Amino acid sequence: MRFAILADIHSNLAAFEAVLGDAEKRGGFNKIWCLGDMVGYGPQPNECIERLQEFEHVCIAGNHDWAAIGRMDTAEFNPVAAIAARWTEEELSSESKDYLLALPLILVEDGFTLAHGSPREPIWEYLLSTRAAQENFTYFETTYCLIGHSHVPLIFELDGAQVIYREFGEIEIKLSQDRMIINPGGVGQPRDGDPRASYAIYDVDAKLIIHYRVEYDIEATQKKMQENGLPEPLIRRLSLGR
Repeated sequence: MRFAILADIHSNLAAFEAVLGDAEKRGGFNKIWCLGDMVGYGPQPNECIERLQEFEHVCIAGNHDWAAIGRMDTAEFNPVAAIAARWTEEELSSESKDYLLALPLILVEDGFTLAHGSPREPIWEYLLSTRAAQENFTYFETTYCLIGHSHVPLIFELDGAQVIYREFGEIEIKLSQDRMIINPGGVGQPRDGDPRASYAIYDVDAKLIIHYRVEYDIEATQKKMQENGLPEPLIRRLSLGR
């Protein structure tokens, strides 16, 4: 059994398709675990939701998913993110809105807790420090937790009473009894200085989580964003991976 672990697709269909194609070349997968923020920022929200629904999958809600259906006030967003959220809300089909409305905040799947921001604050908390990770280990009962939201691939491992931070850069993680919080990075808008789409595969039999990066047609997404009048800073950042 193999699971594709995807986070923060953000309406970037070109990146999503590149990840799906890359995962297929690397042995495929049986199911997708989507860690939220299917929409927001990018130019093709309906197409991304429809594509995800072609696969067996589970998905949880992210802050941009909530903003696009009126469950989160965009006053909490930065100005360009708020503009994109309002555009997304107008662009979404009724079927897409119904899909997003039904998304849960947290799921437990095969020994993993799935949360967008963190198990403590699923919608909004950015989990980037060992101190915050230490506190969050008390908020889930499974051995492992998968998160998104920060768009940064990383691992927090609880070794006794100490939390160890590691970057998650195209490596294999052998799962053990040590508890971990793992972020596969962002599919549609990476923020770790590498513009390539980021994702992971969980191989159940091998007890491995493997992180991958894949090139995609950034210019195609940028062109569609320009055609739809999305903010220029969001367009430029795709080339920078920040």
